Amino acid sequence: MKISIASRKPRNPMVAPAHFRRAGTHQPRGGAPRQQSRRALRRELDQLTRIKHSP
Repeated sequence: MKISIASRKPRNPMVAPAHFRRAGTHQPRGGAPRQQSRRALRRELDQLTRIKHSP
């Protein structure tokens, strides 16, 4: 009498490489800091122009 065991569902082949790569960093790409620096520069320039034109 033979015993047969049903095979499991095959694993996803993309999971292992993703684990090795740590599946990417979860950090802002660079757009947010760039926008923040642009806003800060705009604020500084606005303050400078206000000082020049004040009576």
